[in-house]
Amino acid sequence: MTAAVRVPLTLGRGIATFSVFVVGYITANLIPLMIIAMVEDLGVTQTVAGAVLTGSLLATALVCLATTRWAAGRSRHLLGRVSLVVMAAGFGVAALIHSAPIACAAIIVGGIGAGGAVAVGGAALAALNNPNRVSGINGLVNRTAVTGVLALIPILGLHMTNAFGIVAVLALATVFTITWLPSAPAVNEDDDEPSAAHTRTPLPQGVTDKKLAVAGFSLLVLFAIWAIGEDSLWAVSGIMGAEHASLTEQQMGLALSLSTAGGIGAALVLTALGSRLGRTVPTAVLLGLGAALKLGSCLATDSTTYLVLIIAWNTVYAAAFIYVVAIAAALDPSGRWSAPLLGTYLVGSAFAPLFGTLVTGAIGYVAFGFVLAGISLALLVPIVWIARLSTRTEQASASPGQDPADRYTTSVVV
Repeated sequence: MTAAVRVPLTLGRGIATFSVFVVGYITANLIPLMIIAMVEDLGVTQTVAGAVLTGSLLATALVCLATTRWAAGRSRHLLGRVSLVVMAAGFGVAALIHSAPIACAAIIVGGIGAGGAVAVGGAALAALNNPNRVSGINGLVNRTAVTGVLALIPILGLHMTNAFGIVAVLALATVFTITWLPSAPAVNEDDDEPSAAHTRTPLPQGVTDKKLAVAGFSLLVLFAIWAIGEDSLWAVSGIMGAEHASLTEQQMGLALSLSTAGGIGAALVLTALGSRLGRTVPTAVLLGLGAALKLGSCLATDSTTYLVLIIAWNTVYAAAFIYVVAIAAALDPSGRWSAPLLGTYLVGSAFAPLFGTLVTGAIGYVAFGFVLAGISLALLVPIVWIARLSTRTEQASASPGQDPADRYTTSVVV
């Protein structure tokens, strides 16, 4: 029973890994602006625009899941390049050709390319030492980049050329960084000798492939369920704030901006902490605290209290998200579980608005809060068990060694 060795985070590896992950996932963050651009320039209804973008996200999720094997194997670099080119082509056509049928089809194609990019980025994260810190840096880069793009597009103008063109340009630029991606660790139980690129080490005592597989598959399912709970609150947060807590539009805008800032702050703190606190205790605390904050948000009838709770919940959510990514990365250096992780999240996220509106409509906001808190608490025990297992696995696969990709990277180690 063997596990591949992880490699250090160098400047080149960091640029490539974080860039492909962020670019692949950026569409999900730009949906509000993209809907406006589609309505204005294509003349479609909000419902049609929303349906097209939902289809694009589902395409991203399904392709991410379907390409996991390639992302975690020797085809990682090829998959990354092809996916980013497809993504750039799809969103580029949508930016330049303002024919509704062509643009809508191109947006779906762009989502397909994004799925492969997300899988590659997620898999590459797992190849790097210290999954906690790497996941924290990834979250920080993602939040910062999204904040910048969200600010830039309205300045340039809410049009298809800008909303989709910027994404196309970012995808095309990221193609040139793929060379620096850490190679997938070579793990082949039929090999008589360790790979020249990676030293192989025994798995921890009592840990088997079957146990890791159960933990990995379970984490994917649990993350999808968690996504439904988290994103369903976000989906109804505006209308719930207005109807239940007398929240104004200005206050909701403040909540959105401060929530982003809270996420950046959480990523900074977790990046600085690295592995000092481990993963088990912080994950348990964050999931428990998240349950309390979601319940509190649904119980709040005062606008100020609601505002504070929503911002606090978003900050805790960002930190919990980072830890779950770190858990998946630590389970297997090849990226077997971190590659499909975001795909499963997007699957759950796609059903979140429907779940949120149906449940609140049927049982009200207060009962909805208890449902969300219950989901988090139910997920706490199995996720914490997987976090403990990931720590043991990481300890067996961590190493200061480097792989052949170093010849493409700077020698600076982060």
